[in-house]
Amino acid sequence: MHTEKKLDFSIVTASYNYADYISDMLDSVADQEGVTFEHIIQDAGSTDGALDIIRKYDHVDLIVEPDNGMSDAINRGFKAARGEWVIWLNTDDRLKLGALAVVKEFAASQPNADVIYGAWDFIDRGGNYQRTMQVFPFKKLMLAHYGCYIGSTATFLRRSSIIDEGLVLNERFKYVMDGEYYNRLAARGKKFVHIPIVIADFRMHRENISQKNLMRKDIDGVLDKMLQYAEGQSIRRCYGVTIFKNDYLNNVVDCFLYYAFRLFKLPLKLMNKPKSLA
Repeated sequence: MHTEKKLDFSIVTASYNYADYISDMLDSVADQEGVTFEHIIQDAGSTDGALDIIRKYDHVDLIVEPDNGMSDAINRGFKAARGEWVIWLNTDDRLKLGALAVVKEFAASQPNADVIYGAWDFIDRGGNYQRTMQVFPFKKLMLAHYGCYIGSTATFLRRSSIIDEGLVLNERFKYVMDGEYYNRLAARGKKFVHIPIVIADFRMHRENISQKNLMRKDIDGVLDKMLQYAEGQSIRRCYGVTIFKNDYLNNVVDCFLYYAFRLFKLPLKLMNKPKSLA
């Protein structure tokens, strides 16, 4: 598949010690049909058996080298990508069967799209369905003030108009790097197009980067949680509405906009129910 000269997709995965979940992800990629793709895995030197599992899959282009964190690893994969469309797929997530073929057909009808994003299912640690995350046509201000409602595991980037222009992740971000990235792309005028299809499974568990600090009470955990919140705050200040010099007053505006968009989301979800590929 990845030996073809013209590739429809590049799938980029940053890997480090996720042996418990990585087979599911690899199987979901290997089972894609009707498209050409490469699967670039940047592993930082896993010691839990993940590398032995990865090496069983012929479709993978595996690079094992130290990195400076998840954003750095993903950027290395982005810069090596050769496909027309690039997706960042986490080691604990899964593509739906037939997802890439559906996205390829849809992308052919959207020649001006720079980013195509769809819905996803939340699954638990064991891979069991929890609920569907419905998304809707792109709302720029909502992305900054409500939060990142676009899931990287169901999002495709046109390489020629994004990555080839040097638009990659900000490596200073450790938690909401996806939210900053999509807001920056929107600020640069990139066109986001919604596909009303459930594309992938996103696995929820306590080891998720966005979840692991939320319940901690020790000083290091609380500090990490505050840093996570600070990343979201910096996105709002840079890409959203900033009215006052006093940031406490801006926080009041942030709170109002968050709840306003939370209400606004309800009719959007009702009008944009995604189709399942199952």
